[in-house]
Amino acid sequence: MAGIDVWLVTGGGVERRAPEELELLVAMGEGLVWVDIPTADDEGVRVLSEVFGFHPLAVRDCVERNQVPKIHAYPDHLFLVLHAPERGQGGSVHYVELDQFIGPGFLVTVHGPLDPAIAPEVAGRETGQVLRRIESGRRRPASSFELSYAIVSALARHQEAFLATLATEAGQLERRVMDEEITDPVPFLEELFRARHELLSVRTTATLSREIYHRMLTLERFVPGASQALVADLTDQFARVSGLADGQTEFLQGVIEFYQTRTETKMTIAAERLAVIAAVTLPITALSSVYGMNVIVNGSTHWVQLAVVLAVMVVMSGILLRWTKRQGWW
Repeated sequence: MAGIDVWLVTGGGVERRAPEELELLVAMGEGLVWVDIPTADDEGVRVLSEVFGFHPLAVRDCVERNQVPKIHAYPDHLFLVLHAPERGQGGSVHYVELDQFIGPGFLVTVHGPLDPAIAPEVAGRETGQVLRRIESGRRRPASSFELSYAIVSALARHQEAFLATLATEAGQLERRVMDEEITDPVPFLEELFRARHELLSVRTTATLSREIYHRMLTLERFVPGASQALVADLTDQFARVSGLADGQTEFLQGVIEFYQTRTETKMTIAAERLAVIAAVTLPITALSSVYGMNVIVNGSTHWVQLAVVLAVMVVMSGILLRWTKRQGWW
């Protein structure tokens, strides 16, 4: 991502302005000023602190990684921290942070500290989409809340698309379980638990984001009446993603439990059959240990006694097998 971007959104479209003009643009109040800061470096901190005069704690939250979403209401603006899950290598899930300052006539978006494993363009995915829509004329936000709504809606759609991918993979895992295509259970179980972890990540971020916007609905003094519907819609969007993730998580948990139960049942059956085999061969072992050295002797084998002993072994084994079948153990 490049340096700080300053955009002036008016009824006629959007135009890029130089960062040096930012202070004048904010003071004039003509149009909607959108400032996109790729990272809160020294220049970003200067803009947040000196040009806009944001609270030091809010500026610090832009510099440091936040573990959970948050919302703070200041006298003339709102400060929000949101997260979006992003798939990493080896089943890991990274959280891409987006901070926002929503005020009268301005929106400042700050892309929080980015994990080195995530490509820089991922952080600007939603803001880039919205900018292209504005440039093409498909969207004309008239207020900072409308612009923020467009960006966060894109973020919610990305979460839903990520969830759709996970749902497809969960269905494939379920099919492999039902078709008994698993040759090595250890890596397959790792796949199941990794998929569940990703679903839980989507559900958690969506649920927390829903709570943020539910809280915003109560801040009527900071949210203009025309924007209340937008905030309510975002609450519904995140609630829908959270509900879908809940359903997929339960489905996958059912697949995991079914697979584990079937595996345990097979092991139990195998153990029972081994026990039956041991019980059936026990008389043979006992008779062999008693008569073996006396019946089978080099040069003077007692063939009649050997035949009788073998017949007794066969009869005893047959009786035990028949009994175990009646008991349903075989």
